[in-house]
Amino acid sequence: MSASVTPLSPAESRALAAAREQVHSEEKLLAELGPVIDDRLVCAARIVLAHKGKVIPTGVGTSGEIARRMAHLLSVAGSPSLFLHPTEGLHGGLGAVTHDDVLIAISKGGQSREVNEFTRRAAARGAAVIVLTARQDSELAALGDLTVALPAPDYADPAGIIAMGSTLAVAAWGDALAVMLMQLRGYRWDEVLFTHPGGAVGRSAESGEPGPARAEGERK
Repeated sequence: MSASVTPLSPAESRALAAAREQVHSEEKLLAELGPVIDDRLVCAARIVLAHKGKVIPTGVGTSGEIARRMAHLLSVAGSPSLFLHPTEGLHGGLGAVTHDDVLIAISKGGQSREVNEFTRRAAARGAAVIVLTARQDSELAALGDLTVALPAPDYADPAGIIAMGSTLAVAAWGDALAVMLMQLRGYRWDEVLFTHPGGAVGRSAESGEPGPARAEGERK
């Protein structure tokens, strides 16, 4: 199908303008995230490094999907991690959580009952708790050994309801944590490639194509 389209209808023009406005809103929010990449991120990294177990991101709804993404990228970057849905956790999955683990509980409003109960019980089993929320006065925020308040302005979420921009900010914060931990652990690109033999990444590594020649030594 050709990328060109017939002239837009008035409804399509309005919808396209709304789509562009959403992207601009998310761009603005990410620009505001910089001040949050501060000593709280360092504290989060210290908590993770002080525990020899897993990092366990958790959340429900869109926050749960961001938690799942965070778990994957932390693992890829050298910090063993797995996503555990709080509902599954409250049906026995909590048994996987130990005192060696770090739970990262994600909730925009901090009032999701299953997230809060799972977090409370994980803490009771000795896990350290990092909370990511937009509400520092929420029940969940009070459960964290470290609570990070991330920006979630209404303009970034359509009607202030659909968690688009707010969860994008959480994802970016998680990316920053993964990069910081990778640096502090000294996790090497050859280790990344060994655990990622599939797809285009694996094929480029096998063929000797330039890949993480972006390693520290070669960036200097």
